Amino acid sequence: MLPASPPTVRQIGAVNWLGFWTLYVREVRRFFKVSTQTIAAPVVTTLLFLVVFLLALGGAGRSIGGIPYVEFLAPGLVMMSVMQNSFANTSSSLIISKVQGNIVDILMPPLSGGELTLAYALGGVTRGLVVAVVVTLAIWCVVPIRIHDWTAVIFYGIAASLLLSVLGVLGGIWSEKFDHIAAVTNFIVTPLSFLSGTFYSVEQMPENWRVAAHLNPFFYMIDGFRYGFIGHADGSLATGAVLLVGVNAALLVLCFNLIARGYKLKA
Repeated sequence: MLPASPPTVRQIGAVNWLGFWTLYVREVRRFFKVSTQTIAAPVVTTLLFLVVFLLALGGAGRSIGGIPYVEFLAPGLVMMSVMQNSFANTSSSLIISKVQGNIVDILMPPLSGGELTLAYALGGVTRGLVVAVVVTLAIWCVVPIRIHDWTAVIFYGIAASLLLSVLGVLGGIWSEKFDHIAAVTNFIVTPLSFLSGTFYSVEQMPENWRVAAHLNPFFYMIDGFRYGFIGHADGSLATGAVLLVGVNAALLVLCFNLIARGYKLKA
């Protein structure tokens, strides 16, 4: 019998694809393991919003720009679920690792800042898109949904998921305990979501509020995604696309630099 050959050093190359893929799969499996919380809960929350705005607040008989309010509202509710869940996925993953003290298991493997950033971000994007599909199917059971522009739906869905995922990574890096990440959710993510035209058309707001809404990147995510369904947009789709690409690029670079430096990650 031939003697066993000694172990050799694995050659990684310019990109550690195996490590990147392993971390990404870990993130995806993590939220699928608690699907009641991560997938079923957004469906229930969205349907409750739908019931409240259509029945309790009398929105069933209204229209906005000639479009039935129920068809105007549905895409915004889907996008709000996408944003909140993309943010929650990445931020919770990092803060749990930091609080439990096992963040070292992520930092020790030969993964660069870019690989870590993209693995976490794409895990959040995957959760956001899964939630989008499930919530859309749930709403479709009670609301007539039709697609006007698949390109807009796909682009703004991915761009929004990525933006909130990277924002979640940044929030997870900065936070030292759950209270900190709750503050980011309560004072940044939730207000920007509710002031983005999810439940109303910004064209119906006073001039000063319309200007403020057009400075909110969340508005362009809602507006572009809604256009993909109903064919109506309150703002410029080109401006929204350029803004989202720019903001995503800036946040990815910032996130990469912070992780590469070990900011609030390394003791």
